[in-house]
Amino acid sequence: MAPENTLSAFRAAEAAGADGVELDVHLSRDGIPIVIHDADVQRTTDGRGSVAAMLSGELKRLDAGSWFGPAFRAERIPTLGETLDWVQDRLRVNVEIKTAAAAEAVLRLLKDFPASRVLISSFDHNLLRQIRQHHSSIPLGFVVESLFWRRALRKAVLCQAESLHPRRDRVSSAMVGAAHRCRLKIYPWTLNDPASALTLQGLGVDGIFTDHPDRMIQLLRNTGQIQ
Repeated sequence: MAPENTLSAFRAAEAAGADGVELDVHLSRDGIPIVIHDADVQRTTDGRGSVAAMLSGELKRLDAGSWFGPAFRAERIPTLGETLDWVQDRLRVNVEIKTAAAAEAVLRLLKDFPASRVLISSFDHNLLRQIRQHHSSIPLGFVVESLFWRRALRKAVLCQAESLHPRRDRVSSAMVGAAHRCRLKIYPWTLNDPASALTLQGLGVDGIFTDHPDRMIQLLRNTGQIQ
């Protein structure tokens, strides 16, 4: 609907009725949490180079929308601070982090946004464990791609995480049951196919990540899953 990891995308998700948004964070050269998926800027902007090698001001001058369509020309890369300032407490914000430095910067920033409903997620489960050691109440989500999901489940339980985020084709009734017995929610990614969404809904997942919240919400309404 809009270029990924931009305020236009987050506005579109809210307008479609999504409960929250997922975003990725990398640090700029001057230590600012920047909302962008890749470690470099080539794929989603008109620039070149790594995020870590560029100042936040340089990153803000890049066009992050033209690649998606002419209507988004001059769309800017948002900082995490700008995103949280825009969203306030209206939506849940799932912040995926990849490095300890980014985690520290994000957690410092969150002190300025006490009303924000943020969940920190990562593929790096050791990093999530380190976060939990210093922050007892921040909600955590363990992203899972491996077949060995029980190992991730055990780590999530030890960290008193909120949720497990498995790749959609890793989800099974055994996984959902085990997670729920441990009081963990299950949010699989990324579901854009209606048939797959209904299958996982039948397994009892608690929500899904999707690029098309409008379609998925309509599907759930049509099947009586939501009003």
